[in-house]
Amino acid sequence: MSAVLKPVEVRFEPVTAADLDAVLQVELRTYAHPWLRANFFDALQSGYQVQMLLAQDTLLGYFVAMRGVDEVHLLNITVAPEYQRQGWARVMLDALALWARGQGADWLWLEVRTGNLRAIEVYQAQGFARVGVRKAYYPAGNGLREDALVMSRHL
Repeated sequence: MSAVLKPVEVRFEPVTAADLDAVLQVELRTYAHPWLRANFFDALQSGYQVQMLLAQDTLLGYFVAMRGVDEVHLLNITVAPEYQRQGWARVMLDALALWARGQGADWLWLEVRTGNLRAIEVYQAQGFARVGVRKAYYPAGNGLREDALVMSRHL
């Protein structure tokens, strides 16, 4: 079930250690194989770009990205389940691209589960192209692994 927001101002804010409970709650509700608190904490400690998208005090989503020499690697992008299919992933990807350009990056890179067709469609609509496959990249439960599609977008 989707919760539709009335027109409201949205904003990005950096995720801090104090925000990790809220972020982790969304992560756990969204994924069968979620990131752990330690993953988010390590991203913060490493100085990665960790931003949350808020509508007033409502957490719509967040992303984690790592800057490289001339590229930015998207490590996690998540829209809270009740706000999916409303364009918030595109908003976050646009913000990420603007930030990456400002950092001097020429490319955005990401991995996505090959079975996550909805996310692949969003990425393709945002200009990402398929460039490879990482075999058995993601845990899939019962000791199984799922391939990752590697995608990139030239800025």
